[in-house]
Amino acid sequence: MSKIIEDMQWRYACKKFDPSKKLSETEVNSLLESLRLTASSYGLQPWSFVHVKNKDLRAKLVEHCWGQKQVEDASDLIVLCAKINHTETEVDAYIKNTAETRGQSVEELEGFKKMLMMTVGWDDDRKKAWMDKQVYIAMGTLLTACANMRIDSCPMEGFKPARVDEVLGLKEMGLRSVLLCPVGHRAEDDPYADKAKVRFSKPEIIKTLS
Repeated sequence: MSKIIEDMQWRYACKKFDPSKKLSETEVNSLLESLRLTASSYGLQPWSFVHVKNKDLRAKLVEHCWGQKQVEDASDLIVLCAKINHTETEVDAYIKNTAETRGQSVEELEGFKKMLMMTVGWDDDRKKAWMDKQVYIAMGTLLTACANMRIDSCPMEGFKPARVDEVLGLKEMGLRSVLLCPVGHRAEDDPYADKAKVRFSKPEIIKTLS
């Protein structure tokens, strides 16, 4: 069995974290770097990832997360956010970064910019749906990185975004919360830790067209 399959078999959505087990700074930085490197549509990266270390803030979030204590008890909390705005300003920033990173001029990338500008012209609902999808891609990367490092995680949609945004001051950062992911180490008495992983069989979900 390959290492990545072993990692996927090991991971589960941790329901109870051990508050005494803290991730090292190196471990947290590796998880955050995996998020920075994750894939996105056109490479536009319409997101930010907020690392919430403050215990008081995390305690305040519990009531807005349907009482899920993971947000408070885990070693760290990562809030995966989409940008509120996606305009020509964001595209220009990406083009400038691309030019600097690859040693090109902005003028050389004009054709690429014109293609990217179609995303700016989408209506608000389409933009929001597109940005949300990018954040879900990032969550997949984070969960895989956690499994690879034997760090427990719990991807969460069950929270009140507007209230989370308010507690963390995300609107002032130009962001809105899409997903939460507490990370750390499972408690020994988490009843879900030893439950068998439930997945449909390969023939049921993998279709091969020869």
